[in-house]
Amino acid sequence: MSAQMTPVGTANIPVRRMDFEFDDAIPKYWFDNNPMLTMLLTGLSCVFPEGERMFMRAVRYYQDQITDPELQKEVRAFIGQEAHHGKEHQAFNDFMAKKDLPIAQIEAFVKNAIAFEEKHLSKERMLAKTCALEHFTAMFAEMILENPHFLDGIDERLKPLWLWHAIEESEHKAVAYDVYQTAVGDYWTRTSEMAVTTVMFSFFTTLHMVELVRASGEQRNFKAMGQAAKKMWGKGGFFRGMLPQYLAYYRPDFHPNQRDSTQLRNKGLRLLKSYLGDKIALAA
Repeated sequence: MSAQMTPVGTANIPVRRMDFEFDDAIPKYWFDNNPMLTMLLTGLSCVFPEGERMFMRAVRYYQDQITDPELQKEVRAFIGQEAHHGKEHQAFNDFMAKKDLPIAQIEAFVKNAIAFEEKHLSKERMLAKTCALEHFTAMFAEMILENPHFLDGIDERLKPLWLWHAIEESEHKAVAYDVYQTAVGDYWTRTSEMAVTTVMFSFFTTLHMVELVRASGEQRNFKAMGQAAKKMWGKGGFFRGMLPQYLAYYRPDFHPNQRDSTQLRNKGLRLLKSYLGDKIALAA
């Protein structure tokens, strides 16, 4: 695994060129030996390659309308980071496909669904959808950075992938939003799309997890279901306490950088360095 910085990045949004390798010896249920938790994250990963490309297209469409030179640089850095996220998660998906999971079918479904949306929704709404999903990924990322113990059950060989992705989602969390506010700025489109996206994101994330769990033959593993529910929704669980951050998006004066996450990212980068050593630069 190697990493290097490229000129396309900025000081705050560096583009790290990773090259993760996934050992076939990594177990099928690499998160707490729990099929529900493992397939929840695997299902999300199935969405990432095509989802990241959709984000890039949505932002790139408005790139020529950006006159602020700093935001122009940040857009290029955003596109660079998202491109690498897609590349690395595609490698991870290919690795999981070797474990007799319907990865290709889910990826094809995602690709067709996004193509349908891009055909029928306006460019403004696709950018608003990108902003909504970027808010979700930033919330999830910063929960991980604030509470790295949530990664404790993940196989050591896979932790760097999820930690690296979390750091970079936090780094570029405001870029799509700033493009939207500059080029579109409509409050109703932004917030109504968040409401729609919340329902669709929740439904399809669950659907993909169920499909993967069924393919694994673990749909009656009620013990694993209970353990996963406790880790996600129980006292101190991953999703507990996220509601205020989510609702903040609906404020007319909302901005992603109202929550300064610099210290969280620095904390995450130190942890990432403990896994990768000098192969990753501390650049936040």
